Amino acid sequence: MATAVVARPVARPQARARDEEVLVWPDLVFVEFIAALLFTITLFILSVLINAPLLDQANADVTPNPSKAPWYLLNLQELLLHMNAAMAGIIVPTVWLIILGAFPYFDRDTDGQGAWFGTEGAVRLTVVSGIVGFVGTWALILWDSGKVAFFLNDWFGLSGGDTMRFLENVRSMQSQLPWPEWASKITYLPFNLKLLDGTGSGGPTTFQHLDFPGWLVEQGIPTALLVGLPSLMIYTLWRMGWVVNRRDALLALFSGFVASYGVLTLCGTAFRGQGQELVFPWELKVSEGIPGQEAGH
Repeated sequence: MATAVVARPVARPQARARDEEVLVWPDLVFVEFIAALLFTITLFILSVLINAPLLDQANADVTPNPSKAPWYLLNLQELLLHMNAAMAGIIVPTVWLIILGAFPYFDRDTDGQGAWFGTEGAVRLTVVSGIVGFVGTWALILWDSGKVAFFLNDWFGLSGGDTMRFLENVRSMQSQLPWPEWASKITYLPFNLKLLDGTGSGGPTTFQHLDFPGWLVEQGIPTALLVGLPSLMIYTLWRMGWVVNRRDALLALFSGFVASYGVLTLCGTAFRGQGQELVFPWELKVSEGIPGQEAGH
């Protein structure tokens, strides 16, 4: 009995459709060229409209007032005004970089991956979280700078001797509340471990203790706000039904961070005058400091 053999063509992988491809030229390079051109034109226009005179030659013996870091570090310099230096310069940035690095491991869903606003309600979450971060950061800056004290005076009729004076700003909690004397001399550990601080006149003879009011103002309250306010925002959005999965929570968190980051940079750049006091941008002036001394912070 004869068997018929039918030859079949070898299956070849189907070529991707043209609309699924993105070419380097002209799709990518042309867009980058237009963006660079617009940036250059904008820079020329700003250089003509805005007066940015050069200061005197740098002098190591004279510190300008205000003395500011490069613009990309002004957000951290702004944090230095509101919390402990180690927290603002090391701990907070390091923790946030670790959180950013953990984003892909927290959200493993590939649906809508790589697409802008690829999930339902993403635009709404971005806008609302950005507004919360923007308004909330400005409110905290104004409160900690004592610029909202007049509201307390109007609402509560506060005077210098009132017990509610500690609400004017964070530092007032350390200076205005009636802390007991032992609150600034708490030993770090329950057993008798003594840490030398080297401040004695004859060398390291005094012992280091925990200043609870100072810790509360410089570390405790800032940490509670940094952790509590974003958590409260995400929880509120979840109760409203806007946050339904992990990606929504990360989107809300990142949008609020970008807004806060922008506010800190803007405030440090355009609203910090002499002595790092809050001023309007048109009142910002730079003057020479006292030789041999640092500018006020």
